Amino acid sequence: MINFRFGLLPVEEIQPWGGVGESPRLSWFGLTDGWYCVDVGGHELLRYVDRAPHPPDGEQGGRAASSYVDYFVVRFWEDILEMVPRVMEPVPEDLVAFVSGDETHWASADTSEAEEAADWHNHHHLDMGHLRNPSELRWWRTVADGEDVMTVSWQHEPGGGIEFTAPAKGRVTLPTASFVAAVTELDRALLAVMEQRVTELEAVGPPPGVHIDLRHLRHEQRDRATWLQRAWGRACDTDWDAVRAGARELLRPHRGSAGGSDRMEE
Repeated sequence: MINFRFGLLPVEEIQPWGGVGESPRLSWFGLTDGWYCVDVGGHELLRYVDRAPHPPDGEQGGRAASSYVDYFVVRFWEDILEMVPRVMEPVPEDLVAFVSGDETHWASADTSEAEEAADWHNHHHLDMGHLRNPSELRWWRTVADGEDVMTVSWQHEPGGGIEFTAPAKGRVTLPTASFVAAVTELDRALLAVMEQRVTELEAVGPPPGVHIDLRHLRHEQRDRATWLQRAWGRACDTDWDAVRAGARELLRPHRGSAGGSDRMEE
């Protein structure tokens, strides 16, 4: 029901880093230049309208993959791992309306509780601020009546020539186990393709004229192989009383608000 897909550019097609007067160089991060998307509920999130089709699964074509968001895949991986501890924490029933609601309707509130609630809400978003006019993807887990599910919602306002093939707004609920499996597979697949890439570079050396610190590359490969396990193990220290108090402040009726639709249960 959910899959995080990606492809990497061939090393020779990756633009090395380096400003004027600097030697061209590439790092582990830079070597993940490619494309990615999220398949969920029959939709391909982050796929652009009117772009060239992507290569078949398992192939790593060049810029033909630009029908999807093209950026460093490791940033996508890092941001998913960053949100894992928070989104794996089940949301209490009385806060579901708040976490699933739209912050554009919040009242103005300048208290530590409101800040705590806003931060908690924000931690359920997948960070895509590095992209131009990105979709908003939000995730939250609920455990009730014997069901353990993850809800994925998305919203996109077209602008700047950016339009995606998925509906502008949507929501899908799936077993939490499916989300865990998808994150685990993304981690496995990225580290596997990067292991192959690092090993090949150790054998043949960097592209002509490009500096790569091969010793550090290998060190980073080993280190990043531990990141997912650390993410699963990170505990949240959510102050539920503060989040509830802040949510009540942010959802209180205010001038210009339709009122009521996102109100938290007392």
